[in-house]
Amino acid sequence: MEDRITELEIRLALQDELLDTLNATVAQQQLQLTRLQHLLAEMQGHIRLLELGPRNLPQQEIPPHY
Repeated sequence: MEDRITELEIRLALQDELLDTLNATVAQQQLQLTRLQHLLAEMQGHIRLLELGPRNLPQQEIPPHY
């Protein structure tokens, strides 16, 4: 009976360690996903500007001495 309890305690400890590792992995992936979503939104904005053509791109002002 004591051997069974010891085996269960070992299994529980290993599962706790695995759960901590999985939680850390999920947290890291969430950060990556958030960064990629922001990057995608930025790229979509650039693509929209390019699709509108050069006449709709912001014009750079010419310095007054020209």
